[in-house]
Order: sequence, then C-alpha cells, then structure tokens
Amino acid sequence: MSGELELELVPQGTLAEKLRAGGAGIPGFYTPTGVGTVLEHGGFAIKYEADGKTPAITSAAREVKQFNGRKYILEDSITGDFALIRAWRADEDGNVQFKKSARNFNQDAAAAGRLCIAEVEEIVPVGTIAPDEVHLPAVYVDRIVKAADTTKRIEFRTVTTGQEFDVPGNAEAKVRRTRIVKRAARELKDGMNVNLGIGIPTLCPNFLDAGVKITLQSENGILGLGAFPTEEHVDPDLINAGKQTVTVAAGASFFSSAQSFSMIRGGHMDVSILGGMEVSAEGDLANWIIPGKLVKGMGGAMDLVSGARKVIITMEHTARGNKKIFEKCKLPLTGERVVDLLITDKAVFEFKDGKMTLLEVAEDSSLEDVKANTDCDFAVADNLGSF
Repeated sequence: MSGELELELVPQGTLAEKLRAGGAGIPGFYTPTGVGTVLEHGGFAIKYEADGKTPAITSAAREVKQFNGRKYILEDSITGDFALIRAWRADEDGNVQFKKSARNFNQDAAAAGRLCIAEVEEIVPVGTIAPDEVHLPAVYVDRIVKAADTTKRIEFRTVTTGQEFDVPGNAEAKVRRTRIVKRAARELKDGMNVNLGIGIPTLCPNFLDAGVKITLQSENGILGLGAFPTEEHVDPDLINAGKQTVTVAAGASFFSSAQSFSMIRGGHMDVSILGGMEVSAEGDLANWIIPGKLVKGMGGAMDLVSGARKVIITMEHTARGNKKIFEKCKLPLTGERVVDLLITDKAVFEFKDGKMTLLEVAEDSSLEDVKANTDCDFAVADNLGSF
C-alpha cells in the first residue's frame, strides 16, 4: 500500500496450475476460476502510487472463451529463473521425498524453475529412497543443499484437550454460530467429499448426524483430514490449509497443491462450505477483500466456488447492524452466481437460476425480521420451515 511493490493477487488454485503448466511447457490454460470477477474484467491495482490509494499499474482484462456453454478465462503460466524448495530428504542424484502435507507448492515450483535448488533435512545415498517413494524425480532438481537449521515453526499450534467441543465466542455470538453450524452440518450426507473454509465452516464435523461419515479435503494437499491432535501428537509436517496442526483419518492421502485444486476445479468435491462477507439476490459471493481496509487475497475461495458441486455459504445475517445480503454485492466478487445455499443465524436461502428463495426461518426470528434485515427481494417457499 506504500507503492513500493508490484503485487498481482492470484487465486491459490490458479497459482498452482500456473506453476504446473509452466513446468510442463504449456504457456497458458483456460479456467472457470475468476469468471465474473476482477480477474476477468481487469482494472485491479497491482501497484499503487506513494499515497497508497491511486493505482499506478492495474491488471489487464482476461481473454474469455466458452466451452460446452460455460465461460472460462485465459491464464498465462509461470516459469522462474530459480525454484527454491524445501523437502525432507534427497539422495545424491537429486531424487526428493517430502513428508506428509509438506508437498504443497514445492513439486509444482520445482518443475517451473529453470534451475531448482532443494534445501533438505537429509542427504542419503542413491538407492535409499525406493522408486515408489520418490515424490520429485531428480530430473527437476539441479542443486541440493543440506539445511543448517531444521527447526519447523508452526503458525497455529492447534490441539485438542479431549474435553467436549464448545463453539468459540461470547454467549450471544456462540448461540448464533452454533445455530448456523448445526444447520450447515445437516447438509453433509454420508459418503460425501467435503472442503470446509476457515472459520465457522470448520466446526461442522462436530455436529454431524449419527452414522454420517464424510471425507474432508484440505487444499494444501490432504484428503482424509482427522481431528486436531493432542499435544503429544503435534506434527509440523501435518498442517491444514488454515495453517493449523491436524491429524488424518485411516485411508487418507497426500498430494501436491496442483492435484488438490484439480480435484476441486474438476468437480470432485461434493460440497464446499465457506464464509461470506456479502451475498447477492442472484447468488453472487464476495468474501475476499474490503478495498482500502482488508486485502487478504483470494486464497482458494475462487477455485472452490467455481468447482464444487454444491456451494454453501455460512455467515451472520448482519454485521454490527449492517446488512450483508443485497440486490447486488458492493464488494468485489469471489464468484458470479455460485451460491447454492446461504445459511445465516436468521434464515436459510436457496438459489436456483438466479432466483433467491427463503426456505427456513430461525426459531427466534420471523419472516418480517428477515425481510427487514435483507436488502433485496426474495421468494418465500410455500412450505416455509424453521431451524
């Protein structure tokens, strides 16, 4: 914001694919991620003047093409003069092995660099790493360096004490959040593959119906997330996309970020539950930026809303008395017409073909209350329910 740095914000899955494609010699690709947003239309600030307000350089509009009746935008791939990666160990030929979720972007970045330097914890003789345990073949690695410091810092050390789960927040917030989470958990059915966004969505597994077993995915490269670990089982190589320490369930698997987002973009996730800042009457979502105040980047949200088979948004109906549901979103969009179901502490709305319908009203609310706190028109289901 001081105008010293050029920074192009990119959806996490698009970044992974830019690297993967660059390393594969593919100069560009079409993706549904970002359609209808500033990525498609351009004009987003990449560099500011010294005042931190006036854009000095803005993003260009993307080329758009339709495939099978759906819009896609063209993204250029990325290559680098150098790729700097971190791994568990390498043999003396340069074959590399990672631990658990520590693959993330490392494999894709390695292939995208003209010269790859791998910093590793161990260098072992050739043959120590079995062929089916090589995660990055030596052809991609030009230099190996033994790490002088193998300390692994954990950003969010998250553990369980074994006590009964309790929704965080003060008494009033706890009631609202619990209502939202319990209602969202009802949408998760046995056998589903599910991605949960940071915040309220991550609480849903604590409220699943009896007998419901789901498989949780984390976009940094885990399928089969388990509970938070006890203190003695904290593993710095086992971290979720929210940078928290986690465990994995039986049958779990690890993979690169590019493969993770291929699962998402390819429609292999049954449900994605995300938080929201604003939702429109047509099902548009805004949840990644408040210009001039909060610029946290898109993360994986743009990929999730464009790829999951069903997108559920969970959020409080108002924020400090201010409405969050509008005819048109006021904040920059995360996705256009992507919301299937919106669950707030006051209501449940369904979106189909650009039409918004109220399905349920919270027990301590009313239709009049919902209308008064919603800044757009909506239809009301004939069999209006409660939750």
